[in-house]
Amino acid sequence: MTRFTSFADLRAACLDLPGGDPEAAADVARRETRLTKPPASLGRLEEAVAWLGSWQGVSPPRLDNVEILVFAGNHGVTAQGVSAYPAEVTAQMVANFATGGAAINQLARIANAELRVVALDLDRPTADFTRAPAMQEHDFLDAVAAGYKALSPEADLIVLGEMGIGNTTAAAAIAAALFGGGGARFAGLGTGIDDSGLKRKQAAIDQALALHAEALGDPLRAAAALGGRELAAILGATLAARHAHIPVLIDGFVSTAAVAPLKKLRGDALDHAVAGHMSAEAGHRLLLKELGLQPLLDLGMRLGEGSGAAVAVLVLRAALACHTGMATFAEAHVSDKKD
Repeated sequence: MTRFTSFADLRAACLDLPGGDPEAAADVARRETRLTKPPASLGRLEEAVAWLGSWQGVSPPRLDNVEILVFAGNHGVTAQGVSAYPAEVTAQMVANFATGGAAINQLARIANAELRVVALDLDRPTADFTRAPAMQEHDFLDAVAAGYKALSPEADLIVLGEMGIGNTTAAAAIAAALFGGGGARFAGLGTGIDDSGLKRKQAAIDQALALHAEALGDPLRAAAALGGRELAAILGATLAARHAHIPVLIDGFVSTAAVAPLKKLRGDALDHAVAGHMSAEAGHRLLLKELGLQPLLDLGMRLGEGSGAAVAVLVLRAALACHTGMATFAEAHVSDKKD
């Protein structure tokens, strides 16, 4: 499915989800017990390989085709003075991605991952959500479909990131709508606003929550009223990955907020996804806790672009290298532990 005709149509797709492959995960786990190391001594690296195997449906899993998808969108709420940078920076950074000058370009290269950037109507920002829904139903569904269609079905792993001036405000608004607490709970400094900017940001979120109160009981309608096209596209790509049995690495606060409606709709909807890192953005730790996600890394990063999750790809490559490259006790003629 690459087109959604209504919230109800999309909701049905979000609820109809395949599971992982327990046999592949079990086979990974069996091999781990035979490798030349004490049981579980590689900790989460072992868990990561089993997770990859479960969602790829193979043992050993593969990381031959890793893809980083960065979605870009513009936000009308920047009119409320919620960002330290002007809205035109979004398009300028997309151009920087194209010429290889951004952090994500360097990280994609060392992670041996293909980087694709999808710009979504940058000349048509979403509405200022303090005055109207950020997106009407058809706009939101089109953005979700753009993310869904962007997925490469041959990918072994998808990394999801974003670019959009004002989008930490949208992310905080979605998080507050889904989990409560208002702007004070989830709003952070974003691109580096000062204290007065933070107060404007919190006020804008609270104003939007009050204005769109009727929509907040439905995670998808809340995402349309408060989000952005790039967030909707991340939701769509995550949904497509689940339908295609492709594991996902989620980036920071914005990407996590983008996929949070899926979890609210169905409790196991993000089982194929892992949080790549813990962002320094104030609300990310709280949001990850609400979603039950444990990040692979905590490096104080807050850049976006998929950068933290791209670094986490290297962790997964390390995990897989140990799993496939280590000798078993029998192969190395090493005595196993005593029974």
